[in-house]
Amino acid sequence: MDQLFHALADGTRRDILRRCGRGELSVSRLAEAYPMSFAAVQKHVAVLERAGLVSKERRGREQLVRTDPDAVSRARAALDELEATWRGRVDRMAHLLALDPGPETDNPTRGPAR
Repeated sequence: MDQLFHALADGTRRDILRRCGRGELSVSRLAEAYPMSFAAVQKHVAVLERAGLVSKERRGREQLVRTDPDAVSRARAALDELEATWRGRVDRMAHLLALDPGPETDNPTRGPAR
């Protein structure tokens, strides 16, 4: 999961993922879309590939990049799980705060209301 979220932490890599999600693209075609060197785009693609988010296939002189929809689904499931955990914690805190009688009433741990 660390590699996955590291790969998604960069805006260029997220954009590469979106572009390749619409259809496979060559690395050289991807490089045309960014104000960086071909080598820099290759490095971004390599990070995405190590995270399992894209795969590359050589066809002739070109390397075609394609998004792996299963990897994107795994990332989404991990985020959904984190969201559910935090929503549960927030709900429990809200419940505990609702049980708190507040400063207006006598409370032995706080002393008399003023």
